[in-house]
Amino acid sequence: MLPTPLSERMLSRGLLDVLIRAGLIAVLAMFCFRIFYPFFDLVLWSLILAVTIYPMQVRLRGRMGNRDGRAATVIVLISLAVIIVPAYLLGVALLESAEQAINAVRGGDMRIPQPPDFVASWPLIGQRLHDLWMQAATDLTSLIQKYLPQLSGMSMALLGKLAGLGVAMLIFVFALIIAGVIMAYGEEGHRSSVQIASRVFGVDRGPRIADLCTATIRAVAQGVVGIAFIQMMLIGVGFIVKGVPGAGVLALVVLLLGIMQLPATLVTVPVIAYVFYTEGASVATVAFGVYVFVAGLADNVLKPLMLGRGVDVPMPVVLIGALGGMVTGGVIGLFIGPVMLAVGYRLFWLWVEEPPLTSEPADAPRA
Repeated sequence: MLPTPLSERMLSRGLLDVLIRAGLIAVLAMFCFRIFYPFFDLVLWSLILAVTIYPMQVRLRGRMGNRDGRAATVIVLISLAVIIVPAYLLGVALLESAEQAINAVRGGDMRIPQPPDFVASWPLIGQRLHDLWMQAATDLTSLIQKYLPQLSGMSMALLGKLAGLGVAMLIFVFALIIAGVIMAYGEEGHRSSVQIASRVFGVDRGPRIADLCTATIRAVAQGVVGIAFIQMMLIGVGFIVKGVPGAGVLALVVLLLGIMQLPATLVTVPVIAYVFYTEGASVATVAFGVYVFVAGLADNVLKPLMLGRGVDVPMPVVLIGALGGMVTGGVIGLFIGPVMLAVGYRLFWLWVEEPPLTSEPADAPRA
């Protein structure tokens, strides 16, 4: 039966109404996103912190008369006191390291040893690297003048990264405060997340997906990023107290190694050897060596405590998330990137492993 002109007009008008509504919704969504975008990293970081710390909130709440607000306030204050002081010391050390390097280059006080002869025998780059190293050891001033434009660009990039560290620390403080507010309304937030997931993925899969996202965020944030951050703090404070040159930069390298799941001893052992070589064996150097070496192995103790059986996410996913997050979002992206990429990875495999819907063929014989 062919549609009548009246039904065609009604169909076209209904389609036009749907398109207009979809367009208005799209415009509203874009407008809301533009307003929310400046606070996107802050809110996302706050949610990650709130989900990660919330089990502590639950344990502490029972001891404080089931006062969620009071428990969240105590956790935030303790976290700020524990984190801000070491982070401030590391930031100051990083700025001092950069300033000392710049002053050494400007004053001509930097001394570079001559390269070993075997460097020239390396394939492809050996001779060129040997010549460049020899020029740096004999005539550093002319070498700096030769590459001054490149060095200027690198210096500006380094200053930008250092400024980004300060901004990231400020964002972290605000994110921790907002996370405390979120934790104070944790039960309502969990119900809301389940409702949203049920609306998007269906009533059957919604609660399971919400629980999966929560478990993945806690596993990666605690077992990878959190452990790397704690280890950086422990080792960095030891470097600062001992006065190791470039303590702030070395601490950041320890953080990157921890996120990449590489041992911190790649940094701690050479630093210990340098301290013993320059200062000799004494009570202070032995105590420093023991402390830093044990702190470099702290992840072996922290992982079973904070991670349990392990993160059900391959380490390349965490590494790509950390590096990609750092490139796109700076220091904050270094923490947010692996968490969000791990959540996306787990949701993707949940979709892949979901059994396909089976339906009875249309031409199946009837009983």
